Amino acid sequence: MRSDRRRLLTALATGTALGILIGAGAPAGAQDIKVGILVPGSQTDKGFMQSAYGGAKKVEQNYGAKGKVQLIENINYADMEQALTQLATDNKFVVSVSGASQAAMTKVSKRFPGVKFNLVGGAKISEATNMAQYDMRQAEINFISGAVAALSSKSGTVSFVAGLEIPGVVNASKEFEKGAKYARPDIKTIVVFTGSFDDVAKAKEATLATISQGADVHVHVMNKGLPGIEQAAREKGTRMIGGPLPACGSDPLYIAYSRTGVGYLVDYAVKAFVDGTWKPGPASFGLKAGPEASDMVLCGTPDPAIKAKVDEIKKAIIGGQIVTLDG
Repeated sequence: MRSDRRRLLTALATGTALGILIGAGAPAGAQDIKVGILVPGSQTDKGFMQSAYGGAKKVEQNYGAKGKVQLIENINYADMEQALTQLATDNKFVVSVSGASQAAMTKVSKRFPGVKFNLVGGAKISEATNMAQYDMRQAEINFISGAVAALSSKSGTVSFVAGLEIPGVVNASKEFEKGAKYARPDIKTIVVFTGSFDDVAKAKEATLATISQGADVHVHVMNKGLPGIEQAAREKGTRMIGGPLPACGSDPLYIAYSRTGVGYLVDYAVKAFVDGTWKPGPASFGLKAGPEASDMVLCGTPDPAIKAKVDEIKKAIIGGQIVTLDG
């Protein structure tokens, strides 16, 4: 895997293919599907990037024999524009994951009007002729995460620890606080942005700081930085709500996890492109799109009161009685 900046720049300079060419051995006459996918983080982060990578692998399984699927993964944010430029040069359809790549995709999409682009995550777009933006409704599910954290807390204080302070994650933090207050008005919430989704030391330091202020349940938006939160929680005997990958049973730290179907949306986007139903502009998913797209899963044998509150909130969100921010 070409996962470091030097290799990426070398590949761009020489015009060689980046990442993995999936299905490169398909017959020349079958090259009717040309898709490029950017997963900027690590496939082993136990979070959004791993989910996205799973979606990319599903695309490989579905379409690798019919054409070419080109994957670039685990690159620096500074290299996203170059990576997307290469994918747009080589492919008819380009998917990127994470709001951190939104500015680069918006810029590159204007330079390649004949290529279709699809961002999974990010802030809602207003005008686009060849770019779609899929709202995972991360803020929506974090309303429920906040409620579960608040109802599970013994100390009366809960925390939200995240990486970059980008619009979608900021909205998720706001809904976390709103959800916590909805379920338990006297709850205290602490929100911290470390400045990095991948820095383990910063994630641990931030989590320890919230624990010192009384937090005993933690919600996160992290990639490779997640182990830092786990280390802090394990050392201090606090608990966590995970996501977007299943966490129940894998670690006693976890009392629940929020399922955000990043990989599901990557696969969904490519299917729409292949069957001709893809459209530019914003599209919203979340709880209304079903459990593959979004859900809250309580681990073990949940407290009946917490389960009832979660079911109540889900129903209210789907029915429009609770309205959350985009992102």
